[in-house]
Amino acid sequence: MNEVLSRYSGKGDELVPILQEVQEQFGYLPAEVMQQTAKFLHISDSTVFGVATFYAQFKFTPTGKRIVKVCRGTACHVRGGARILNEVERQLGITPGETTDDLEYSLETIACFGSCALAPIVVIDKTVYGRMTTKKVGGVLH
Repeated sequence: MNEVLSRYSGKGDELVPILQEVQEQFGYLPAEVMQQTAKFLHISDSTVFGVATFYAQFKFTPTGKRIVKVCRGTACHVRGGARILNEVERQLGITPGETTDDLEYSLETIACFGSCALAPIVVIDKTVYGRMTTKKVGGVLH
């Protein structure tokens, strides 16, 4: 954590970039790290928490090493996105918002990924898998 903070000057407008970097390092925002950030920036713990809870990108519990996102947009829905999500849930044994016990995978849904021509879409970390089928799910997960 000190390594992250060493790149900043301690100004309040650095809060979001610090939180982003911390989350990149830890995979989530541990409470003690948010308190340390507040102290570093000379702002209240509640201010840090308020900003962190405002943005959907920030997580407060450990996430898996691999983040699996299934698109629920209209094009993906029409082309079988619900079946894809069901298959991912079945194979991982978790539902959206959950993480596997071994912290290997977290599952999320997204409203629209913006690649409707490739629907249905599954994104694992930063890799996009288009024209997904239930048969292909196992191959991209493992």
